[in-house]
Amino acid sequence: MTSSSGPSTGTPEVPKPGTRGRIHSFESFGAVDGPGIRFVVFMQGCPFRCKYCQNPDTWLTGRGLEMSPLEVFREVRKYRAYFHSAGGGITVTGGEPLLQPRFVKELFELCHGDKIHTALDTSGCVPPAMAEEAVSQTDLVLLDLKSIDEKTHKALTGSGLAPVMRFAKWLSDIAKPAWIRHVVVPGYTDDDAMLGALADFILTLRNVELVELLPFHKLAEFKWRELGYEYELYDTEPPSPERMREIIDMFAAKGLKAR
Repeated sequence: MTSSSGPSTGTPEVPKPGTRGRIHSFESFGAVDGPGIRFVVFMQGCPFRCKYCQNPDTWLTGRGLEMSPLEVFREVRKYRAYFHSAGGGITVTGGEPLLQPRFVKELFELCHGDKIHTALDTSGCVPPAMAEEAVSQTDLVLLDLKSIDEKTHKALTGSGLAPVMRFAKWLSDIAKPAWIRHVVVPGYTDDDAMLGALADFILTLRNVELVELLPFHKLAEFKWRELGYEYELYDTEPPSPERMREIIDMFAAKGLKAR
């Protein structure tokens, strides 16, 4: 991959000293985490324990590499010309990046100083007051709604649904552009009535540009084994392409832009 820094359009502000983040890893060619090609920053720490998590190695907060926003920005900027030409930018994900909101805010401020598009991939589990500064510097929020049903949400993530619903409504109230992401897990989130209720809820939000319906898969199963975690979806098969098409059409029939 080209590592040219590309043309600069501004002088990044040096962040306040002392803010450092726990970084799990980088991906320089992300194609599924927001518009265009993305430089993806995976952050360490997550309060959820999703049964289908693709990154269980990000769960623990004390691990990863400690870096300043400026140090991460310098890594991002190496690929600026490449992802900028592809209509992309940076996406910060995890783990749950809003566990480190000051770091995200300062990193995104640096990116905006260089006219880099910013996206935040979150489960929406934190209070709006905690997320406000980081979201103010975010161009697009990728909000993962795990389930519209309280019991199912608890079973899938180990946590309650109410904070996520409050977060989604807050994003709507402040008119922050958002994509809703929902993983279709057979036996958990592929029920028609539940999917219909999810679509109806999304229709109440004023800020949603796109609904991404993602099929469950087991590509990260090896990570669970390596970490010594029990993988409970071993016998669960991914939904068929035909079933995913039905679900996408269901959302589209309600007037939502879905894929």
